[in-house]
Formats: sequence, C-alpha cells, structure tokens
Amino acid sequence: MDRDSTGTLFRAAVDGETAAWKSLVEGLSPLVWSVVRAHGLRDADAQEVYQTTWFRLAQNLARIREPDRVGAWLASTARNECVKVIRTARRVSPSDDPEVFDRAADGRTPEQAVVDAEEASMERERMRAMWQAFQELGENCRRLLRLLMASPPVSYQEVSATLGIAVGSIGPIRQRCLRRLRVLLTERGFR
Repeated sequence: MDRDSTGTLFRAAVDGETAAWKSLVEGLSPLVWSVVRAHGLRDADAQEVYQTTWFRLAQNLARIREPDRVGAWLASTARNECVKVIRTARRVSPSDDPEVFDRAADGRTPEQAVVDAEEASMERERMRAMWQAFQELGENCRRLLRLLMASPPVSYQEVSATLGIAVGSIGPIRQRCLRRLRVLLTERGFR
C-alpha cells in the first residue's frame, strides 16, 4: 500500500466511508502485526496491542495531520502499546497456589531440572547476544528487518511505502544489514 493510496483511504475513512476504513485496516494490518510480533508478546497480549492500536487510530482520526503517513503513526503507536504491555508484565504477580513453588509438580528429576535450566540459560544468552547485536544496527536496518520478518509477510511495496525507500533498494539494503548483523554476532563468538 503506497503513501498516496493510504492518504486517500484515510481521508475517506475520516469522512465516514466504511469501505475505505476496511481497506485501510486490511492494507496496514501486516505492518501493525510486524511491529507487535517484533516485541515477542504472548498471543493474548499481541492481540490486545493490535486491537488497541486500531482503537487509538479511531480515537485520533481528527488529530492526524499527515494522512499519507498513517502507516508510520500506526507503527509508532503499536510500538508504544507493546512497551506498555512489556512494562506491565514485568510486575510480579503473587500466587497462593502451592504448585507454583513445588518443583516436583512438573515430574522432572532435580538433575534434569538443572540441565534444563542450564540449556534455557544458554538459549537466553544466545538470544540476548542476537538482540544486542540487532540493537547495534542502525535504526533503518532494524526497521527494515522487522518489516521483512513480519508474519504474514509484508510486500516490498508496503515496505517501500512504510520506510520511504525504493522497492529496488530493499534487497541490497537487507543484504548489507544482515551482513552487518553476522559480523556483530561473529564478534560475540557466535557463528
């Protein structure tokens, strides 16, 4: 979905055209989902953020000054909503369920629990290193790679419209970004 058609659909949606609103949602949903999924939220939280993002757009229709940039507005709003959910999830929830503290409840031996914990720790360390390397990439690389990892996949035309780069530049830029990510991971000892 290019910027011009996004702006046209947005203006029509603001004027009350239901079909325009539906087309806008269908066209920009992959973008919103890509941002939400990039934050690794649980399914229920991801659904909530997706819905909240669209609700925020509906609340702010009259405040959008650049209708052709509504995709960027949605991406930013989705990112902010994800951060809110992540911050809320960090709070500890007390429990009076004794099984929460009962190690034997999961059926593993103490030895297996230690091995599993070590493997999980190593996997978390690999993921932490990967995300640290990812964060060292430039903002443009991070945004491009997030969009290209979206599920369902986002078309190059949508990526082009969202990031404001030519369709023919996406592949070469992606290659440079991934090459840089590999170098950063190699520097951290991952191959």
